[in-house]
Amino acid sequence: MAEQDAATRRDGSPFGSMGRRTVLKGLGALGAGAVAAPLLAACGSSKPKSTSNSSAPAGTSGAPGGAASTPAAGGGSATFGSNYSDPAPKQAFAALTDAATAATGVNISINTVDHNTFQNNINSYLQGTPNDMFTWFAGYRLQTFAKTGLLRQIDDVWDSVGSNFGDAAQSLSKGQDGHYYLVPIYNYPWVIFYNKSTFDKNGYQIPTTWDDMISLCKQMQKDGLIPFALAQKDGWPALGTFDILNMRINGYDYHMQLMQHQVPWTDAGVTAVFNQWAELIPYCQTGAPGRIWQDASKTLEQKKAGMLFQGTNQVAAQYVTDKADLNDLDFFVYPEINSAYGQDYMDAPTDGFCIAAKAKNVDPAVKVLEYIGTPAAAEAYLKYDQWDVAVANGANIPTYNAVQTKSVQVIQACKAVAQFMDRDSDGAFADNIVSAAIDSFLTNTSASNIKSIQSSLEAQAKSVFSG
Repeated sequence: MAEQDAATRRDGSPFGSMGRRTVLKGLGALGAGAVAAPLLAACGSSKPKSTSNSSAPAGTSGAPGGAASTPAAGGGSATFGSNYSDPAPKQAFAALTDAATAATGVNISINTVDHNTFQNNINSYLQGTPNDMFTWFAGYRLQTFAKTGLLRQIDDVWDSVGSNFGDAAQSLSKGQDGHYYLVPIYNYPWVIFYNKSTFDKNGYQIPTTWDDMISLCKQMQKDGLIPFALAQKDGWPALGTFDILNMRINGYDYHMQLMQHQVPWTDAGVTAVFNQWAELIPYCQTGAPGRIWQDASKTLEQKKAGMLFQGTNQVAAQYVTDKADLNDLDFFVYPEINSAYGQDYMDAPTDGFCIAAKAKNVDPAVKVLEYIGTPAAAEAYLKYDQWDVAVANGANIPTYNAVQTKSVQVIQACKAVAQFMDRDSDGAFADNIVSAAIDSFLTNTSASNIKSIQSSLEAQAKSVFSG
């Protein structure tokens, strides 16, 4: 997530004149201080850097190996808008588009834009002169743009690729009108990461209940470790903690109802989430609102922290980027809090690709997405991606490491998976309003501040969801 332009939502649509830090200032007055998985954040980079626009034909896009693909004849040309701006996913995307060119004959020009800048400007981008295809997310964020007519229906693509995906993937790729708008490529779980060497050295055991985890946190503090690394300057990482606590305490259905404001933010179930979280705060890295997630990950890499709750799409990718010891990295699913729900749910976001309603080269774009919806495409992408896992059935990924293999297993073990708060709810509400509320909470966990935060969230939710 990125800090917002004063008159812009994260998805680019009007949001009055209230940016995230404006909301935060207002809240400050409230209180002192190898098989496909069944599916499904979040964002994946820090505050926006300067926008980096680069276009390159797929055959020369810099995919590993150095050799340009030899495209089939007569495929035409298409453009691809990409938010895969960080080095590792950019490399994997280049390999995917090279493979697509080789398979379809379509020459693909890539326009890469910083991850957060891309998302902040997506609405104006789609209303202006967009690329033919673009990278995007499954779930509510997809449905929003489908509903407003900014995406092309791709039922024709799904006539070709539908058998490659299970029911969950198909559902996540549809708009509220029942038509398809996205071809998914990968997903990844939000889990608690740790270094095996740290746990082995100190004799730590994997906690399976909340009480076990709090006991472990206390022991880590005695051993001179920060129990949980934590960052929130990006605005979105701590949303994941709210999500998992809500699903652990109140269940998946309640969580999804809250995301759509079918349950009020003043509900006792929400109070329970904040109260539970308050118990954990003394064991979290201080100063989170001023820290980007990459620095929290480095705290874990450097073994100054014992654990970090975040997505493999971020933590494992950061280990790769930093050339840290990926073999030392492991994870476990968030412990049980309410036995009625156990460890049945998690955030597991799914990313994929769409065709813009204003696409100029529709037929070539359809060909490309028909290829991307195959197991072979997932294999091409994941050959250079050591953190995500394939969504397509039958994808054979011999390069999966231990983190990826385990990711498939834990997602498949879930009874249901969420997409992450800013994908399951109104994006601006999550990124601007809830994020600012959480910043306030992280600095003041008192009961009075929690009550004030809930009241403010409910008042603003009524405004956001009344339209």
